Amino acid sequence: MTIDRRKFLAATGALSAGAAFGMPTGSARAQQMLTGVTYLPPSYEDLAFGSQGFVDYVNEKHGDTVKIDFYDSGRLLSADEQLPALRSGNIDFMFHTTSYITRSLPILGVIGLPGVVGPLYDNPDRLKRGSPLFELMNQELKKQGLTALSFGGGIMEPEIIWSTGNPGIRTLEDIDGKRVRVVSFEATKAIEDFGGAAVRIPSSELYLALQRGTVDAAVATISTINGRSIQEQVKQALRIPVTGFAIGIFVKTDRWEAMDDGVKSAMTEAAEWFDTHSAKAANEDYYTKQYWPKFKEPRHRGHRARSGDARSFRHGQRERA
Repeated sequence: MTIDRRKFLAATGALSAGAAFGMPTGSARAQQMLTGVTYLPPSYEDLAFGSQGFVDYVNEKHGDTVKIDFYDSGRLLSADEQLPALRSGNIDFMFHTTSYITRSLPILGVIGLPGVVGPLYDNPDRLKRGSPLFELMNQELKKQGLTALSFGGGIMEPEIIWSTGNPGIRTLEDIDGKRVRVVSFEATKAIEDFGGAAVRIPSSELYLALQRGTVDAAVATISTINGRSIQEQVKQALRIPVTGFAIGIFVKTDRWEAMDDGVKSAMTEAAEWFDTHSAKAANEDYYTKQYWPKFKEPRHRGHRARSGDARSFRHGQRERA
């Protein structure tokens, strides 16, 4: 099934208006067909593993109860459009990186606090479904009418500082006076505290921003570097955990509570799978076993590591091209 993005937004906007005035909306069908989105493209194999796995789990194991119509790569909605569309009821659920929406949902910023991301990364159970932190975050999200079904069972490997030029950013003091790409509010404050100018740029525009000199560096994970081929532009990385994020599955609370029990059961079961496998697969199977070894090869055009493994963040290693 293919949906034209502009027609979708127009049609669903009319649908929401009709619902507000008590007009029939075909709710019986909505209980069986759900629309889900993510702005991330399949080139993010590490992140797509969890989101696509969730969708496949529902469609393959519970297809007689519910089907998911899934749109990745921002084909239906851009990163900034997803949350408003969820709130308006134009989509049924979304996968989103928490760092993109902390300005709208401040409680998610807990995940990305400097000084917290290292221990949270090393202890992923603290973010699993049913954990005290997970429940606290959902309590706050519900005040805004939203519910998180999962945060992937943990955060992704923390974001570090990747820079262009020579010498680039090799110490925290080098941040002073530099223009640094960020996404989250937490990263913005961290960079500004060291005298840098934080510039919010989505990952889809980061390659050109670095190439054109719009920014001198970027706060990003190895996932973004690999998924957007940023290693072609950066020369070194200061491997200090600036901030971090998780991939969340978000639904509108009243929509979730009104779903048929069979649909909720299928989604919950898939969320349990996502919680067990998403962050774990990304951090271990992709970053530790594939991405970092590839970037450390001398012939790679990206950067090459001097020493250490992917979990040595608190030591503030420097990686050079």
